[in-house]
Amino acid sequence: MNAYAPAMRHAPQALASDQIRVMVVDDAVVVRSLLSRWIEETPDLKLVAALRNGREAVEQLDRTRPDVVVLDIEMPELDGISTLPKLLERRRDLVVIMASALTRDHAEVTLKALSLGAADYIPKPTNEGGVMTSAAFQRDLIAKIQALGHRRRLQGRPLPPRYARRSEYAATRKLGSAVQRAVKWQTVEDDGAHPGLKLRPYSVMPPRVLLIGASTGGPQALTKLVAHLDTVIDSAPVLITQHMPPTFTTILAEHLGRAGAKPVREAADGEPVLAGTIYLAPGGKHMTVARRDGTAVIVLDDGPPVHFCKPAVDPLFSSAAEVWGSWNLALILTGMGTDGTDGAAAIVKAGGTIIAQDEASSVVWGMPGSAALAGVCSAVLPLDQIAPKVTRMFLGARP
Repeated sequence: MNAYAPAMRHAPQALASDQIRVMVVDDAVVVRSLLSRWIEETPDLKLVAALRNGREAVEQLDRTRPDVVVLDIEMPELDGISTLPKLLERRRDLVVIMASALTRDHAEVTLKALSLGAADYIPKPTNEGGVMTSAAFQRDLIAKIQALGHRRRLQGRPLPPRYARRSEYAATRKLGSAVQRAVKWQTVEDDGAHPGLKLRPYSVMPPRVLLIGASTGGPQALTKLVAHLDTVIDSAPVLITQHMPPTFTTILAEHLGRAGAKPVREAADGEPVLAGTIYLAPGGKHMTVARRDGTAVIVLDDGPPVHFCKPAVDPLFSSAAEVWGSWNLALILTGMGTDGTDGAAAIVKAGGTIIAQDEASSVVWGMPGSAALAGVCSAVLPLDQIAPKVTRMFLGARP
C-alpha cells in the first residue's frame, strides 16, 4: 500500500496499547467534529480529546496524554503558534501537526511553527465545505498522523540494526521496473556503519548539477542544508522539489534565500538553468528540465499528481537523467511515501549518483528509505554530513 493510501475503514480494531493517541484542537465545530470522526474510524488511531482552543489543549495535555496533536493556527484565547511552544515545553517528544489555510499569512506562520518544533503541517481547504468534501485532505491528514505517530512510538524501543530490516515508513508497493533493474545493479559492498544496506559505487564523473527531493520534514532539512552549500551553488545549479502547495512554496523560497547567501526562487517555465541559483518547484506544478537549442531550461508541467503529489520528485529526477546524465548528484531527504525512487533509478542508469538522508535524522524515513532499500544509493548519511560530502564531491574530491 502506498504510504498516502487511506486506512481501511472496516479493518479489525487495533489493540488499545498499539493505537496512536490523537488530540484535535480547532475552534470550528464542524471541522473539529469531522476530524474527530475520521480519527475514530481509523483502527490504529484513538481520539483522546477534541478541543476548541490552545488554552484547553495545554490544560488537558497531561490528562489525555496524546501522541499527536492536530493544531489549528487561528483560534480564540490562545492561537496555534502561541500554543505550540507551551505544548512542547511540557512534552518534548510530542508530535504536533499544524493545520493551516492556504494563505500567505498562514504559510508564514506555518514555516515559523516548523522552525519552533512542529513536526509537519496539513493545508486545510479554503472553507468548511471543502474540508467536508476533500478526500485528499482526509487521506493526507490520516497518513501524516499514522506515519509521525508510529515513528514517535518506535523511538525509545529497542530495534534491530538500521537498514537490516524494511523501514515501517518505506512504502511496500511493488517497485517500478526501473527500480527493479537498479536493484540488480547494486554492489555487494556494505558501508560498514549500516549492516545489511547495499550501496552502489559513486559515479566516476564529478557532479555538475545538484537535485534535491523532500517532503515531510523537508523545510527544516532544506533550511539547514542550503546554509552550507554556497560553494556548490557558485559552480552549479540547484533544483529542489519539496512537496508543498502554492503560496507555501513562495514563502519557502524566501526563507531558504535568507538561510543561505544565494538567490532562491520559484522556477519559471522556459527559464534557462544556470549556476548560482536555487530553483524551487512551485506548488501545484511539476518541475522538469529539457534541452532547447543546446540550453537546459525549466519546464513546468500541469499534469496529474504523481504519488498523490504535485510537485513530485520523480518527474524532476527522470527528466534530469535525460538532460544531464552522469553530471547529476541527487539528494533524497526526509519524507513520506516513495516519491523519488523511480527517478533516482533513472539517474543511476544514466551514470549519476544518489545520496539519501539516514533514518535517525529524518522526520519520516519513507522517501529516503525507499531509495536506500531499492539499492540506488551510494551513501545514506545524517543530515549534518550531507552538505560537507556534497561540497567535497563538487570540488572534485574522490568519494
